[in-house]
Amino acid sequence: MLTALYVPGNRPERFAKAAGSGADLVIVDLEDAVPVDAKSAARAAAVEWLAGSVAEVRVNTLDSPWGLDDLDALAAVGEVRIRLPKVESVDDVRRVLDLLPLAKITALLESPLGVERAFDIACSGVVGVGLGESDLSGLLGVDGPEGLAWSRGRLISASRAAGLGAPMMSVYPRVNDPDGLYASCLTGRALGFTGRAAIHPAQLPIIVEAFTPTSAELAQATELLDAVAQAGTTEGGVLVLPDGRMVDPAMVTRARELLALAP
Repeated sequence: MLTALYVPGNRPERFAKAAGSGADLVIVDLEDAVPVDAKSAARAAAVEWLAGSVAEVRVNTLDSPWGLDDLDALAAVGEVRIRLPKVESVDDVRRVLDLLPLAKITALLESPLGVERAFDIACSGVVGVGLGESDLSGLLGVDGPEGLAWSRGRLISASRAAGLGAPMMSVYPRVNDPDGLYASCLTGRALGFTGRAAIHPAQLPIIVEAFTPTSAELAQATELLDAVAQAGTTEGGVLVLPDGRMVDPAMVTRARELLALAP
């Protein structure tokens, strides 16, 4: 999955358009994008639409006046996908799973404490983890990708270690800066991210272009897997190919991941 697209929960007329945008996942946002006086209407619109759609919902924080109401309403949806903001502990995840045992939760880490506990949270029954970089930057007192590099690396390592695979990048907030978005995506890809969330459909093709493996990368991955298939297996150790190259299981896994991201 390369792309996810946020759509404000109080703009139900945009739901179908978002679903047809080509994004791999639509995220109905009940939190940051929705004014206080529109929370109830947004929640009702999201629940109605989710009854016939596959999407994810970013609920309000559990300690807000609306978080638990969001979860109560989503109980009617069944196996709902929830993007849980400002997660700082395993208990935050368990509170949701106690109410919605079938929920597939992506935990957003938006504070230094959440980042420090990234591995424990990634092992708590969630299906994914992500960063809320805007809030995190403010709390860390940093500005720009250099200040977030350690947190990004921590998230990627925790996600991989927990068996969740590579996470998606946080949104790029400047919609009218396609060059900046592309450069930021390349930075994230170099760190180990494999996709990105967007706040506008115009950002989607840029994200896809940045995160899609190049033809040279795909050719190398295919060549490696073909050579491994002919020579044997790397399970349990290193395999030496006929041309002298040494291949270990991690290299094979990486090659398969690259091919899985191909168009």
